[in-house]
Amino acid sequence: MGNKEMGPRALAFLLSEASGKRSLDTTTIASGEGVLEPGTVLGKVTGSEKYVASPNAEVAGKEGAETASAILCYRVDATNADVEAVLVTADAEVKSPMLVFAASVNDTDKQQTKLKQLRAVGIKAR
Repeated sequence: MGNKEMGPRALAFLLSEASGKRSLDTTTIASGEGVLEPGTVLGKVTGSEKYVASPNAEVAGKEGAETASAILCYRVDATNADVEAVLVTADAEVKSPMLVFAASVNDTDKQQTKLKQLRAVGIKAR
């Protein structure tokens, strides 16, 4: 039997959420983002209202997404097309070690900045 490594499990990062559907929203992940794993920290592109992995700083064509505002719940493949996805967008607690950051968010200070941005929308990392 081969040694197959599994990626992050859907919703494994979530500690608690608000009752009903207050914490979750269904929205669009922009084409070109590739495969994104559960727990990926996202930002919304101002011009398109679509979500992408939240970069450390502003990126041309993805303005606005540098501010983290959501977390992906389930694995998606947005390599060649926009995809609908379920996101945690408010009123939740998450496990910070299980979050996945964009490649440009590559040190503790940058990750702490993303966690503060999430806190501003009611997502608290523990």
